[in-house]
Amino acid sequence: MGKIHSIESFGTVDGPGVRMVVFLGGCKLRCKYCHNPDTWDIHGGIEMTAAEIYEKYLSYSEFYKNGGVTFSGGEPLLQLPFLTECLKLFHENGIHTAVDTSGFTDSDVSEMLKYTDLVILDIKMFDETRHKDLTGVSNRDILKFAETVSNSGVDLWVRRVVVPGLTDERADLIKTGLFLKKLKTVKALDVLPYHTFGLDKYNKMGLIYPLEGVLSAEKSEAENAREIIISALNG
Repeated sequence: MGKIHSIESFGTVDGPGVRMVVFLGGCKLRCKYCHNPDTWDIHGGIEMTAAEIYEKYLSYSEFYKNGGVTFSGGEPLLQLPFLTECLKLFHENGIHTAVDTSGFTDSDVSEMLKYTDLVILDIKMFDETRHKDLTGVSNRDILKFAETVSNSGVDLWVRRVVVPGLTDERADLIKTGLFLKKLKTVKALDVLPYHTFGLDKYNKMGLIYPLEGVLSAEKSEAENAREIIISALNG
């Protein structure tokens, strides 16, 4: 059984094509810009089996002909055995599988990657000290995870969120690009502007919003950050 926070039937930004997106409960990171604090608790949501998730997919399968299924969170790697079981079931039935993750794990993910067609990976910061301040954890395992995915031949989409004054430092963006240059399977880079859409959730949950007063980033700021990363990657 897995702990499922929610399921989105028609996702269009979580991998190629139209997809079913399964949000698994639980996350050990506490990113200052997280807009889904309701996914942190692994004990929240409902329990489902891999077979039940697959049956739900089949009920909408006509819409997913050019898409597939994406497992997100929370942090899906926190439920690695269950995640692997789900991926195997979908993959063996010819369905494109993706995992949307922060990559924070020290577990062996080799079995999981056998059944994964795409990993969508958040690389929030490259500097370890600043990453700890931003998320509460080191990024050592995250960077190792990225290398493992690449060495396994699995496609990578990399994501970075630009938070003004936090994740937009030019030197860190360059280091991120140089790191991505070492990876062999990076197929896309999405650099997204920070937004405050999660503020209402924090208020409803009685939580203090860590970035109170920080304005949303402009699209142009994200585009500029992406250009810096790409320049380092291609340099």
